[in-house]
Amino acid sequence: MDYNGYRSGFIALIGRPNVGKSTLLNQVMKEKLVITSSKPQTTRNSIRCIRTDDDSQMIFIDTPGVHKPQNKLGDYMKKTISNTLVDVDVILYLVEPEPFIGSGDEYILKVLKKTKTPVFLLINKIDTLPREALLAVIAKYQAYDCISEILPVSAQKGEGIEEVLKTIKAKLPEGPQYFPEDMVVDQSERFIVGEIIREKALKCLRDEIPHGIAVEILKMRPRKDKNLIDIEATLFCEKKSHKGIIIGKKGQMLKKIGMDARKDIEFFLKQPVNLQLWVKIRPDWREKAYDLKDLGYFE
Repeated sequence: MDYNGYRSGFIALIGRPNVGKSTLLNQVMKEKLVITSSKPQTTRNSIRCIRTDDDSQMIFIDTPGVHKPQNKLGDYMKKTISNTLVDVDVILYLVEPEPFIGSGDEYILKVLKKTKTPVFLLINKIDTLPREALLAVIAKYQAYDCISEILPVSAQKGEGIEEVLKTIKAKLPEGPQYFPEDMVVDQSERFIVGEIIREKALKCLRDEIPHGIAVEILKMRPRKDKNLIDIEATLFCEKKSHKGIIIGKKGQMLKKIGMDARKDIEFFLKQPVNLQLWVKIRPDWREKAYDLKDLGYFE
């Protein structure tokens, strides 16, 4: 079939936890579709973001950070990554500009050696080091035959993004437009809203709590007589002590999470939101297959 030069394909984005994958993807999409946090293992699901240009459609698949699983949730995330690497057209492998290649990246490189898919290495945070140090990092990765291209970027500042898109586009095959032109993400609005709430919890709470938090949207309904959406959501945690921390003194922490989330949700939905949050205990939900499925982590 003749596609008149139109190119399309699927691009997997992988890397260790907290290297900036979600930040990079938001830059590519020119809007916030994936949650970000300074804490590792923020992304739990595989999310497809769709960028449609006049001559191409690129479907980017954000994946959880590659790490050793510590529980059933971790096993689910590892399986998500493995499934994503099957049948994609390009793999974007994001790393930080460190002076040595650590065990986590060595493991990823070992996995990538087994694939025939083109691998583009993106060295992130190039604005944090001098040119000589960057060249040394590039030299270390040039020794790996599985890497087709090395592209320096700054996901935070948007530097090098256009060159990445140009390089990807040149590698994609001619093909159809897989998704409608106005579709930018393959997840529902309820999913994105839940992720925004979880992001705000990640940013507000202590390090030992966030990975034990899940969000369930109970209600998301527009009011008939007003330009307003009522949203009710529950934050699940694993311990009674965590519940108290999430709620905070006189409810101040939960109020802050809700206020921060409401701003981003209103920006995403493009209309005012009435957001109500509750906190409930769900002991050891990350270890229980039933709870994981109930919260949307198993198909």
